[in-house]
Amino acid sequence: MIILIVGSGAREHAIARALSLDPAVTQLHAAPGNPGIGTLSTVGGSPATLHGVDATDGVAVAALAGAVKADLVVVGPEAPLVAGVADAVRGTGIPVFGPSGKAAMLEGSKAFAKDVMAAAGVPTAEPRVCRSEAELEDALDAFGAPHVVKDDGLAAGKGVVVTDDRAEAIAHGVAIIDAGGVVVVEDFLDGPEVSLFCLCDGETVVPLQPAQDFKRAYDADAGPNTGGMGAYTPLPWAPDGLVDEVVRTVAQPTVDEMARRGTPFVGVLYCGLALTSKGVRVVEFNARFGDPETQVVLARLATPLAGVLLAAAEGRLGGIDALEWRDDAAVTVVVAADGYPASPRKGDPITGIDAAEEVDTVHVLHAGTTLDHRGDLLSNGGRVLSVTALGATLTEARERAYQGVDRIVLPGSHHRTDIAAKAAAEADA
Repeated sequence: MIILIVGSGAREHAIARALSLDPAVTQLHAAPGNPGIGTLSTVGGSPATLHGVDATDGVAVAALAGAVKADLVVVGPEAPLVAGVADAVRGTGIPVFGPSGKAAMLEGSKAFAKDVMAAAGVPTAEPRVCRSEAELEDALDAFGAPHVVKDDGLAAGKGVVVTDDRAEAIAHGVAIIDAGGVVVVEDFLDGPEVSLFCLCDGETVVPLQPAQDFKRAYDADAGPNTGGMGAYTPLPWAPDGLVDEVVRTVAQPTVDEMARRGTPFVGVLYCGLALTSKGVRVVEFNARFGDPETQVVLARLATPLAGVLLAAAEGRLGGIDALEWRDDAAVTVVVAADGYPASPRKGDPITGIDAAEEVDTVHVLHAGTTLDHRGDLLSNGGRVLSVTALGATLTEARERAYQGVDRIVLPGSHHRTDIAAKAAAEADA
């Protein structure tokens, strides 16, 4: 099987790595990919090939898919999905794992997602859509603190502010409105958050294992929101039956509603959930694998990935066998550039990845990296690397991941030191 992966982040590197370990995969291509993906080889020994194609250019991606004779195209990030790249590829007859542009609006517009949830009876926070400062202030007063203010559109995981400070909430909302955007204000959801990925073929839903990520930049959930500073799975504290409940009350009703609207959802429905005192509530939907949760979830998946993604793309998920999972726990820690998330510094040398991967089970996934003219690895983004490890317990997985982090040298970089710490301690108690 020849597979083309669209995107360039650690999520795409994690997907590519999982596919490279699948004996059914004979060739891997990435557009544009990253230096880490470029080091991969399939089980048969074929090296991955990177192509300098804009991931959001549907015409170019579709042409590349045809040129490499792809059997499957996997679209990773949200921007290409919302831009309709999957539609362009489907138009050529090549199977695509990733929703259409219209279906991807579940992530592209929070107001649209709320409308779908309301129609499907999916439990979520009550929203108010605001297009002016007056509407924003009315919504904040109606809900009270803590205030939850979201950019309706794509914001790379950083478009939301949760604060007790009304002035901060207003400033965030006004900045979005002044830039021509729309604001969604929501009722605050208490309780821990969980990420659950559900593979969908337009009708059938197949859940993966739940994970938890860490959005704030610094330890103890301090600092600004980021795209995610680390993640872990499994969740020893999660209630029994959680996955089945989410499929029954959230994912399947949403997929059914999207089909009813004539926009079937094919790909990953990322269910961002809060386990509140009143039950499970949806915080947000994404239309793709989450980053950094993908790094840990796919590390534990024992079932070969390619056949499952192809079955989803071809509407055959109902016929696949139950997914198999490794008993190990997985932890990933993001190494971020100096200045991230406000103004990440680029161009710093990165060393120590080989040494990090000498630690048992550790693998390092690239996100914000590039090669200079000499072939040396440099930072080229905010979240630069994801250091991922497996272990018999969360404690062991954490220890290995942080051993790997300690061997990587990136001037000025920072990372959280408490990823999965609380869950590991509770599991050991």
